[in-house]
Amino acid sequence: MKIDRNQIIKELHNYFQVSELVCGHTFSRWGERAWQFLDTDYLAALLIIRRDILQLPMTCNSSSATERGLRCNMCELVKEKKKNYLSSHILGKAGDFTVKGLTAKQARERIIQNSHLLPCNIRLEDGVTWLHIDVLPQFGVTERVYLFSE
Repeated sequence: MKIDRNQIIKELHNYFQVSELVCGHTFSRWGERAWQFLDTDYLAALLIIRRDILQLPMTCNSSSATERGLRCNMCELVKEKKKNYLSSHILGKAGDFTVKGLTAKQARERIIQNSHLLPCNIRLEDGVTWLHIDVLPQFGVTERVYLFSE
């Protein structure tokens, strides 16, 4: 079944603005066209997680927390790296979220319990106080939800 990217983005507008999912540098330059830099599987997974699994408000970038979605070469979190940095964030495949009414651990547990609803395999960062979601493929990993620690 082919994923309809435009329909996914249209539905995501009920929950997120693209400015919440990309860094300020990217949004300043590209505006609404910044959706083009976000991976389709990531957007599909994000929609299912927000709409069908968690069913609660989720915040990525905000005035008090920036660089939690797509990161570009101008972002401080990227510029400060001293070695090769290839993260799911710079590839448009990840976001770090706060979920209203749930701890990150509770959100991860709910996603795992409902993993059968996910449209693709995802990774969740374990042991952190935020909900990191990404769709970066892991060599040899076939689990629908893969927990990892940095």
